[in-house]
Amino acid sequence: MTVEQSISDSPTVEQELAALYADLSAVHLHPLWTITKQLLTATPQPRSVPWLWPASTLTPLAERALRLVPVERGGERRVLSFGNPGLGGLPYAAGTLWGAIQCLGPGETAPAHRHSPGAIRFVLEGSGVWTTVNGDACDMNPGDLVLTPGWNWHEHTSNGSSRMLWFDGLDLPMVEALDAIFFEPYPRDRQPDSAEHNLSEARFAGTGQRHVEGAVTTALDPGHSPLLVYRWADTDAELTRLGAARDTAMVSLEFVNPSTGASVLPTLSCGMHRILPGRRTEAVRRTGNTIFVVYRGSGSSVIDGVRLDWSAGDVFVAPSWSAVEHLAGETADLFSLGDAPVLRALNLYREQVLDGPQDVHRVFAPDQLP
Repeated sequence: MTVEQSISDSPTVEQELAALYADLSAVHLHPLWTITKQLLTATPQPRSVPWLWPASTLTPLAERALRLVPVERGGERRVLSFGNPGLGGLPYAAGTLWGAIQCLGPGETAPAHRHSPGAIRFVLEGSGVWTTVNGDACDMNPGDLVLTPGWNWHEHTSNGSSRMLWFDGLDLPMVEALDAIFFEPYPRDRQPDSAEHNLSEARFAGTGQRHVEGAVTTALDPGHSPLLVYRWADTDAELTRLGAARDTAMVSLEFVNPSTGASVLPTLSCGMHRILPGRRTEAVRRTGNTIFVVYRGSGSSVIDGVRLDWSAGDVFVAPSWSAVEHLAGETADLFSLGDAPVLRALNLYREQVLDGPQDVHRVFAPDQLP
């Protein structure tokens, strides 16, 4: 064998590397040096995108579901979940948050069950419905926030003459990511009838809101709020008081545990924001995903340069570390659901106020619904 033949037959470094990578892949190992930039990004890179689901689309579809889909044991709930187009077909509004519209018809009962994910209900319209949480029947009215903490029995009951629509928010994607989903149906369709309604409210009424900047709390608590229903009348009164006392484009409050001042659930923060007309809010980035539900009013939000025009009943999402600013055409109230308690508990929460308004590079059109 000549020297030239020996050199040509020996493997090159490139060939050896290719063989190494093939052997690593075959035993499910990943060389960090090839994926460092993908894993350790300079800023958060959420897969979810800014998106809006208009009430003009949601309400007719919910009404069709009311006619065609019964609520019974097996199906459990008549729910239309939001699927963010950036998440590849998953039924999640954002990477950590489930959002949905739930509808209940006159005289119906959605059967009792419990699950490890925690949930909240923000009522959009209707009357004559209550949610029973571990035996406490909480009456539901527009603008009310109702809690169903993780692993609490709960069902929804209507004795009204019209349908009710509400927003459902859950930490289901977070709990799924932690491989901690549990679910159990109640032995019967309903819990025993409660002689009195709103037992938690009788103990804690009017003590569950406080003014905050950005509607996230600094207190941490692994438990949930003992107050299960937060009334719109109290929320509206506090927003009105804050608006009169502060010369700002927006006033915000967070719904809190009246015993500790922490968020209502250990994984979810709930807030309400009143935006005054004609004044743009600051553009702020925050770690954590946020779903906004427009309770009343109209306006627009710019989220990382995407302008979303909204009105009452619309739902939209701001992914983590998106720059968010709002402008109302009339006095508007936005309910918000976020995952800030988890980020704060893990020391991952941060925010940044931007200098000046954002440039708009795209305007959302409702016909872009997935």
